[in-house]
Amino acid sequence: MSESSIKIENVVASTKLAEEFDLTVIESKFEGAEYNKQKFPGLVYRVSDPKAAFLVFTSGKVVCTGAKNVADVHTVIGNMAKKLNGIGIETIENPQITVQNIVASADLRTILNLNAIAIGLGLENIEYEPEQFPGLVYRIDDPKVVVLIFSSGKLVVTGGKTPEDCERGVEVVRQQLDNMGLL
Repeated sequence: MSESSIKIENVVASTKLAEEFDLTVIESKFEGAEYNKQKFPGLVYRVSDPKAAFLVFTSGKVVCTGAKNVADVHTVIGNMAKKLNGIGIETIENPQITVQNIVASADLRTILNLNAIAIGLGLENIEYEPEQFPGLVYRIDDPKVVVLIFSSGKLVVTGGKTPEDCERGVEVVRQQLDNMGLL
């Protein structure tokens, strides 16, 4: 798998940190927090180490985006809970964190003929409209991911719930292209 190992670009995860939040209070205490109810119903808060962004909602739910791996998600959510506790907001202990989506990239290091791939993979799982979008969109059932295939040989995998889903998605594409003699 070394010739096309993936690079995780973004992990999106959600959790519930409290029964409810007063977003105005959080905005006033967290430097750099942005809350404008007219524009967006949640508070936006960015952290830098590790790098991630939070969408915090009055429901007590939190979405974490921008992390580069699943471990970082757990770290930044834990840090966020501590920071909330630090301003007197009680949080749920050991919140259930759900990875919603992982976006990863890979490079097959070869130029690809997307027309041939579109024909070879069959039209039921792919979308390819070069005048709309330069990549071929390939929906895989197992693992349940979407792989964007570009003529440069670059791949973008989205929809994975684990890094392994993304790795397997790349492997499925690699094997199918190999079987069709297109690698």
